[in-house]
Amino acid sequence: MTRPPVRYRIITASLLTVAALYFLVPVYWLVVSATKNSADLFGTFGFWFSDPHPVDYLTAVLAYDHGIYARWFANSLCYAGIGAVCATLLSAAAGYALAKFPFRGREAVFNMVLAGVLIPGTALALPLYFLFSSMGLSNTYWAVLIPSMVSPFGVYLCRIYAAAAVPDSLLEAARIDGAGEARIFGGIGLRLMTPALVTVFLFQFVHIWNNYFLPLVMLSDSDLYPIQLGLTSWTGYADRQPVLYQYTVGGAFLSVVPLTVLMTVLQRYWRTGLTEGSVKA
Repeated sequence: MTRPPVRYRIITASLLTVAALYFLVPVYWLVVSATKNSADLFGTFGFWFSDPHPVDYLTAVLAYDHGIYARWFANSLCYAGIGAVCATLLSAAAGYALAKFPFRGREAVFNMVLAGVLIPGTALALPLYFLFSSMGLSNTYWAVLIPSMVSPFGVYLCRIYAAAAVPDSLLEAARIDGAGEARIFGGIGLRLMTPALVTVFLFQFVHIWNNYFLPLVMLSDSDLYPIQLGLTSWTGYADRQPVLYQYTVGGAFLSVVPLTVLMTVLQRYWRTGLTEGSVKA
């Protein structure tokens, strides 16, 4: 196998380096800024440390206002964790059914799912608020959880992946052996669709974790806020309490940690999925 010319390798390495810097420089700035107090945050060089005391500052973030940040953190874990798990399971079931069960109107249903992918969430926030308000669910956990359990993109991805990765012959063999459809889906379909399910879970978890507009519309009680909305409320008072600038930066740093851990733990499933079916026996 011939290697590409040197100039192409240099160009590729340069572009990848620029892309890596684009994503890593803000993270580096956040790490450095989380070790500073409010005065150093504005009075020192942003990309280097100045009398760092990260443990003290992050402890102050968690202790401020009777530990309200810890409550916001728990709320975000609740919204993102439960919402992502439910969205993944619903997407898997819907995608598997659309891929493996022929029925009248299947393509029409799938086209509706695609339409849901194209509609921005901000366009649905106000109608959702009126709907949940009429049911008495506004300003509750359910107002954020229920919309988070639906992922049109997840349904689309699971349908495409199930059609390619779950052989019809394997399903027929299971049916001949006497397995029911629920057992086939749980024992065969979900196992073969694992890389797609991990992708849907990660996308939905990150989407819910970073979602700001939906909680802003649905919630008025600060005890129900997720992290993003809570940190924004802190910046609104930072002019009168400058220490909130440092708390906001420290809170933003802590909010990145679960996403980093989740990506590190689950990325092996992506590598496994990319190599499946690449070599024929």
